[in-house]
Amino acid sequence: MEQLTAGIGTRLQHTHFGPGVIVGIRYATYLISFINHGIKEIDKNDPNLDEIIPENVTEEIETHSEVEKSLLKILRLWGGVSETVPLGDRWQNGTLVLQPADKSQKPKEIPIDVFFHKIVMLRDRLRVLEQQINAHKALSDEDKANMQQYITRIYGTLTTFNVLFKNKEHWFVGEKGASAD
Repeated sequence: MEQLTAGIGTRLQHTHFGPGVIVGIRYATYLISFINHGIKEIDKNDPNLDEIIPENVTEEIETHSEVEKSLLKILRLWGGVSETVPLGDRWQNGTLVLQPADKSQKPKEIPIDVFFHKIVMLRDRLRVLEQQINAHKALSDEDKANMQQYITRIYGTLTTFNVLFKNKEHWFVGEKGASAD
């Protein structure tokens, strides 16, 4: 196929990888999500690539992570799918120690990755609760807004745990961060 100015969302056929959709564009390559082979970086001039249906032809460059975030948001909304959230490198293989004030009592040790997994599960369940409230047909808009305020405050309370996350995009955001958007 000749080098195209195909955009994000353009459907392509590759003789080796089969059908796929452009999910990212770089200077000389496309990031293509193939149904059976996952995401591959393919040269724009690859002769094994044929356009099926041109869509969203644009010269704008979108990053793979923006597309990934959008897809995850949709999947979470409709399927309860949770994303893999990495623990910060400095906490890998670490231990959380809860030391009682009474030194005669034994401290409790928990692997940080186990504790972190529980924090991420809590966050995912809060998101599902938030979606359930927003989609609830019997609640008034005022009731939804009141409940949403509590959820936002819970996120704010959990910001203490942001230190555990590897990427800032996964952090908890409370009222101050929510109003900055």
